[in-house]
Amino acid sequence: MTGPEGVRCMLMRGGTSKGACFLAEDLPADPAARDELLLSVMGSPDPRQIDGLGGAHPLTSKVAVVSPSADPRADIDYLFLQVAVDKPEVSDRQNCGNILAAVGPFAVERGLVPAGEDRTAVRIRMVNTGDHAVATFPTPGGRVDYTGDAEISGVPGTAAAVEIEFPPGEGPLLPTGRVRDEIDGVPVTCVDNGMPTVLIPATALGVTGYESPQELEADAVLAERLRSLRLAAGRLMGLGDVSGTTVPKLTLIAPPRDGGAITTRTFIPVRCHTSIGVLGAASVAAGVRVEGGVGADLARLPADGDRVRIEHPTGFLDIDSGLETGPDGLPVSRRTAVVRTARKILDGTVFPRTVPVQPPGGRR
Repeated sequence: MTGPEGVRCMLMRGGTSKGACFLAEDLPADPAARDELLLSVMGSPDPRQIDGLGGAHPLTSKVAVVSPSADPRADIDYLFLQVAVDKPEVSDRQNCGNILAAVGPFAVERGLVPAGEDRTAVRIRMVNTGDHAVATFPTPGGRVDYTGDAEISGVPGTAAAVEIEFPPGEGPLLPTGRVRDEIDGVPVTCVDNGMPTVLIPATALGVTGYESPQELEADAVLAERLRSLRLAAGRLMGLGDVSGTTVPKLTLIAPPRDGGAITTRTFIPVRCHTSIGVLGAASVAAGVRVEGGVGADLARLPADGDRVRIEHPTGFLDIDSGLETGPDGLPVSRRTAVVRTARKILDGTVFPRTVPVQPPGGRR
């Protein structure tokens, strides 16, 4: 820590998310003390997060903890923490591919990785799962340059491209060992290409898949069905009891309407994502390529190449996803890559509140 009252912090946008980035050495080593501090920093629990950095939504209540890596395949370790908005909870049960776009530049800014004279590639170990990624971005003159002409849906304006390549993970692409499962009469495909995800045909749940996130969140019957499906899918995917976690993600899929390959509505796990997470999109892109899966008849895939354009509520996300057949006859990931952007918003000292965190509904 920089002192008894403040903590060094960089607020960054990564992809379509926003989060607070910290060096691990600037936070308490004890996880419980660290999480209590982060709740105070972000202003949780409070629906508005009025007393902290959080933006009153899961997509803007995120934290990256970065440190040098002891893994010879990585330069840095990246621990992602999801800080709940209206509950005193901090979860490390998932990755975040959007904030991932910010941690490479952050590592260069903090001196963990030397900058190249033109471009810099940062090898990243994602502590939450042990997976790896390589983020490459411009550093002309040895400084991170956030300006550029790359445009991503859900973010106004343009910025420098952050190219992220994911080597194949060690776990199975299809965690259940099947291209298709059935849960409570609903056909699903369970896939993990960086994020445990359940693909569900929207019409199987009585919706079109083109509704706005607000419309879907207001559907109490749908919410209960999704809850039941997620709990059952978690067991099928070997994740155990997922009632207290944010994975697996549930993604409703429908045929594309705007020239893409597939339309999506993703739940995280109760709120409907206003776009789609990078790692979730990587799993969707791989999942709709699985022959016999629930997306096979819905997706309109390109005749050649690995590019899959995934439509979401605020635009689209392009994922390069290629599959091949593994020794057991099931598909495995051959290549996954994506272009994101990132921006440094604020660099300085954040001051956590000093009063104890109160549970939701408590006096404020």
